[in-house]
Amino acid sequence: MVELLGLDLATLLLLAGAGLVIAEAFAPGAHFIVLGIALLGAGLVGLALPASLGLFATTLVLAATVMIIGGAAMYGYREFDFYGGKGTAQTSDSSSLRGKTGRVTERVTETSGQVKLDEGGFNPNYQARSMSETIEEGTEVIVVDPGGGNVLTVANFDEIDEDEIDRELARERERDGDDRERDVDTA
Repeated sequence: MVELLGLDLATLLLLAGAGLVIAEAFAPGAHFIVLGIALLGAGLVGLALPASLGLFATTLVLAATVMIIGGAAMYGYREFDFYGGKGTAQTSDSSSLRGKTGRVTERVTETSGQVKLDEGGFNPNYQARSMSETIEEGTEVIVVDPGGGNVLTVANFDEIDEDEIDRELARERERDGDDRERDVDTA
């Protein structure tokens, strides 16, 4: 078996993996866990390999083990969301829904309808009302008024002339214009 620093490669991989897993406990956030698990697993496999296996074969088996276990650890980390990263897009209150986009799931009129928002929180399905026109099923919409409850006012996304950035720039121009008028009045 290959030796480095007085330790065989399998023991070195085992210790490095254990060190990274322990480091993850001190600095959580999936910085070290995937590589730590891969190295730890490769070290365990390396300890189980027969000593008669050649240098090239041992290196190849350990490299393949790191890749396979690392891929499985990455898949598990992403799929099972151990650190809660998937829930970050959930809404915290109704005002955070303003400007969100989605699709009409049930025709929206001034009195009824339903939409599914792209980033609408735990349950992205909401009752919706249109501002004036009927919006057909499958149409992309934008929330113009969250309404404070579970009934949103939406508009057809294609018919909105300006986006949130344009609206904010217009508000800022209005504020600057008001400030200039006050400056002229006081001079």
